Amino acid sequence: MADEKQQLDWDKIRQFWMQVSIDIGAAMLGALTYIGDRLGIFSALAEAGAVTSAALADRTGLNERYLREWLSAMTAAGYVNYDASAKSYAMPPEHAMVLAREDSPFFAGGMIEMIVPHVSMAPKVMASFKNGGGVSQSEYPPETWEAMERSSASLFRNQLIRNWLPAMAQVVAKLNEGGSSLDVGCGSGRASIEIASAFPKAQVFGFDAHLGSVERARANAKAAGLDGRIKFDVVDCTRLPAAQFDFISTIDVVHDSVHPDALLKSIRAALKPDGTYLMVEVNVSSNLEDNINPMGRLMYSISTLYCMTTSLAHGGAGIGACMGEAKARELVAAAGFKHFRRLPVGDMFSALYEIRA
Repeated sequence: MADEKQQLDWDKIRQFWMQVSIDIGAAMLGALTYIGDRLGIFSALAEAGAVTSAALADRTGLNERYLREWLSAMTAAGYVNYDASAKSYAMPPEHAMVLAREDSPFFAGGMIEMIVPHVSMAPKVMASFKNGGGVSQSEYPPETWEAMERSSASLFRNQLIRNWLPAMAQVVAKLNEGGSSLDVGCGSGRASIEIASAFPKAQVFGFDAHLGSVERARANAKAAGLDGRIKFDVVDCTRLPAAQFDFISTIDVVHDSVHPDALLKSIRAALKPDGTYLMVEVNVSSNLEDNINPMGRLMYSISTLYCMTTSLAHGGAGIGACMGEAKARELVAAAGFKHFRRLPVGDMFSALYEIRA
């Protein structure tokens, strides 16, 4: 033991201890960002300008002492600025684009809302480490689906119609002519709603195996005045109707599918002969060595707590969030598709693959 201690690099130990301390602090801060998002504190700060904790308490109706401690944490993390002379706090407008502006393409509120639901599942996931299997979607709290909807809504609002679909001219032409569009694993229906809004003649469908998500999708379509234009249904998407659709999309679906091989074969059969399938997946590599970075840390963690385990819960493939292009190509080829093209769309989080028979 004495010889081992002499051989250790104590500077590296201290540096790694600091790294772990930073990560623990980030985890604890995550709980406070969840509180800030759910209680509207970030939004109130963005609107208020420079404000004291007492003034913010008056503005929000929240307890001043808790707000002061919360603001101190946000200041230490660099989320807000602090003026010591005035004892006031202010959120930079650039930070508001991430924390407070739901319409921003960089809005992170949905991801922040996922923190507590996902972390709360850690004991159940831990049991799967010992016993195998996984945690099914039905075991996650209802807030999970709201968080997922919020995390993707700004993406669809800012990217789907403006940047993603224009990269596939044949899809735009079909939808303008009244073609049919199906979003597989539609979740809360936001992608279908955007397509129905942008293409008034199109026939728009959204299928998902999760009843709660389909119910949210129907409610969202009704709120948008589009419930008569979009058909949302609970469907086993490994058994889609044959040769029905001009355009099919899966958006962050394949990597957590129970049976991705059967899913892709079903999608191929459901496309019309000249149809197009758009697969959207996380913009990461299939190789761990390429993902040793903050994005990899985030996605492997989310995958363990949700994507992988919900697939394994049903005896599925358990691919996980870091599927990457190599795995996508493998699955597409096995399903019998011949055409695979990564779309030239620059996106920090998403990789887009145009797939045709």
